[in-house]
Amino acid sequence: MTHDTRMPALYIGHGAPPLLDDPTWRGELAAWANDLPRPKAVLIVSAHWESAPLSLSATGAGTPLIYDFGGFDPKYYNETYVTPDSSALASRVAALMPDTEPVHQHASRGLDHGAWVPMKIMYPAGDVPVLQMSLPTHDPVRLLELGRRLRPLRDEGVLVVGSGFLTHGLPYLRDWRLDAPAPGWSAEFDAWAAEALARGDVDELAAYRDRAPGMPYAHPTVEHFTPLFLTLGAATSSDVPPEQRIDGYWLGLSKRSLQVA
Repeated sequence: MTHDTRMPALYIGHGAPPLLDDPTWRGELAAWANDLPRPKAVLIVSAHWESAPLSLSATGAGTPLIYDFGGFDPKYYNETYVTPDSSALASRVAALMPDTEPVHQHASRGLDHGAWVPMKIMYPAGDVPVLQMSLPTHDPVRLLELGRRLRPLRDEGVLVVGSGFLTHGLPYLRDWRLDAPAPGWSAEFDAWAAEALARGDVDELAAYRDRAPGMPYAHPTVEHFTPLFLTLGAATSSDVPPEQRIDGYWLGLSKRSLQVA
């Protein structure tokens, strides 16, 4: 696989299925995708697939979707997103891993909503292969290293995406309007992360459990934050601060999203 343009790597807030009906955020994601070089394929790691050893989703054309959510309008269970075969990318990912990091090819595992909801907005034609990789750990150091191993894919036209949510304290939300104001814990964590990202301070971000204000309310479980470290690991240089492309709140949760060069 060769490509003329190095792709960036992204960390995106993926949203629940109602994102599909939010014109503001839809527009932000679509415009962002339009600004990027066109990828040959997408490798996405979602908060909603935590599995070790490292696992890859089904690779055949028309990979099924997983409707891993509840309490939403029944129409969202009828959404479709048909993508091309991604087996070439799966082979490359496996080849980039050391012998000590076995890769499990999960023949029947589809794309979960952390993958198909944003991809459906960013590449609505469904003409880009999408492969999902599991989140094998929450250790920032290990995820940074995994991102570094995936870095060569960017020169081959692959868009590497960590998909989560910068704050995700769902149990503590009281106002379920899309435009609800951010609770204090969400706003404080978001401001802390934005400042650390602007400095390119990966060490500060990695120490979030001890240093971030708003914890543990912002992340009672951490799977929506930790995909960020895979993205940061895939950066060409850790000294260059990422470009923060989307900010603001959705249900009071931070939708801050970024790309690394």
